[in-house]
Amino acid sequence: MKTIYKKIAAVALAVPMLLTSCIEETFPTSGVTTGQVGDNSQGLDGIIKGMPAFMKKYHTWGDYSFNFGYPSIFNMMNVQTQDVIQNPTGYDWFSFWAEVSMNLNSNMLMSQTNWYYLNFMVRSANDVISAIGTPSNDYQITAMAQAHVFRASTYLDMARIYEFLPNADISGVNEAGNDVTGLTVPVNTPEMTDEQLSNNPRLPHDKMVEFLVKDLQTAIDLFTSSSEASADKTLPSLAVAYGVMARVYMWDENYPKAAEYAKLAYQTSGATPLSQSEWLNTSTGFNSSTASAWMWAIQYEGNDDPVQTSDNWTSFASPETRMGYAGNYDAYFCIDKSLYDQISNADFRKLTFKAPEGHPLSGREAVGNTSKYEGWEPYTAFKFRPGAGNYTDRTVAYATAVPLMRVEEMYFIEAEALAHTSPANGKAALESFMKQYRYNSYTCAATDPEGVINEIFLQKRIEFWGEGIIFFDFKRLNKGVVRAYEGSNWPETQRFNTIGRPGWMNWPFVDYEGSFNEGVKGYLNPNVGEKFTPIMDATE
Repeated sequence: MKTIYKKIAAVALAVPMLLTSCIEETFPTSGVTTGQVGDNSQGLDGIIKGMPAFMKKYHTWGDYSFNFGYPSIFNMMNVQTQDVIQNPTGYDWFSFWAEVSMNLNSNMLMSQTNWYYLNFMVRSANDVISAIGTPSNDYQITAMAQAHVFRASTYLDMARIYEFLPNADISGVNEAGNDVTGLTVPVNTPEMTDEQLSNNPRLPHDKMVEFLVKDLQTAIDLFTSSSEASADKTLPSLAVAYGVMARVYMWDENYPKAAEYAKLAYQTSGATPLSQSEWLNTSTGFNSSTASAWMWAIQYEGNDDPVQTSDNWTSFASPETRMGYAGNYDAYFCIDKSLYDQISNADFRKLTFKAPEGHPLSGREAVGNTSKYEGWEPYTAFKFRPGAGNYTDRTVAYATAVPLMRVEEMYFIEAEALAHTSPANGKAALESFMKQYRYNSYTCAATDPEGVINEIFLQKRIEFWGEGIIFFDFKRLNKGVVRAYEGSNWPETQRFNTIGRPGWMNWPFVDYEGSFNEGVKGYLNPNVGEKFTPIMDATE
């Protein structure tokens, strides 16, 4: 069955598609456009709501099950790390990314879909910016700020995904003979002319940082000048703006600034890290943005199109349901055994993974649907619960929230940023967080910079397992992926060991882009598909 599904996707080769320069005319959307503001009863409000709405828009290019909006990209990144494994059942749609198959190359549908989807997320923010122009009241000022955060956050993710960084596997000199090392993505703003868009090169790292900081500072200035604050967590706030700025400075390795903005983010948010009871709650665990810790989120509603199908976040993320890919076809996600083994048994976070038989925690996990427990593979994850703990009604079970930013991330950014300049301060920050919010017997044994940073990285991998965050840390910190080891629970076709960051973390993007944008012609990322050989003997 698995082979059949792969063949179906493999034949979906490059089809002439739109470019960023002509993207508005042909790509399917359901949002309100700026030209419709005057005629639409919801007007500007409809365009503003189009930003979070597009994050969960599915089947933007074909009805493929891996294509359900922004959360699906989290899964693609998750399985490219060492930490997240999709159970190989034939319905494991994200195995293409874990296996680094030819389907990821620049002439293939998967790279095209992701590239255009992310560009359209940017466009949803640009639509708001265009519609408002010069804001004239607090509502418009706040909306303009939100649009700038939304745009900056999307471009930051695109930059981190597509920036070509040195690695031991694939040269930065592409098939055209050009060195693309350090190049991110082109940016598109409403002020740009058609001529500029038709020759719009990829920004180098430092220029992208300038763009992002400017966008976010604009947002911060707008937020602080407005008396209107939205309680809707699907739209970014001032605290989220600070949080995205912290992410930018972390990516740029400007550690003093990263620590400064991370602290501003958690102080401004007033948020409190998740408690043990919140983490392990079988009805509301990791499916509701009402928790104080959640600063920004996607919210699925019972009448959303993806909720009526199995092509949505919870369908894959929650094996406790009796439907969908995780619940019905067992295409759920598992934690890497070596990572699981590094989690202390005193750490409550370990209780959202199925312990292997004979383990001290076996039978003690925080399982909601116990009738399904015995059928799961060891290390199965049930961190993300179905809505209201409902296992059978998709309009309830799939109507969940997906975290985009939790306050805990800011504590981890601050701790690591401090550790780069003062290991003692970074260690103290980590221990303070862990003892207060995770388990009070925690200690960090490391004292040197590398050791402290590695420990922070480890705890961050545990904290944000499955949330689409750790891919960026593997890539930024030049961490190797080790999937072939004795006792590994990785499928044999996905057992790669790399020295430093994997070359596959420099994603290719659609080659057709160069047909409309002279600025990227000849400057595509090298292809990654089928360039890695699995280590079949896991003891090597």
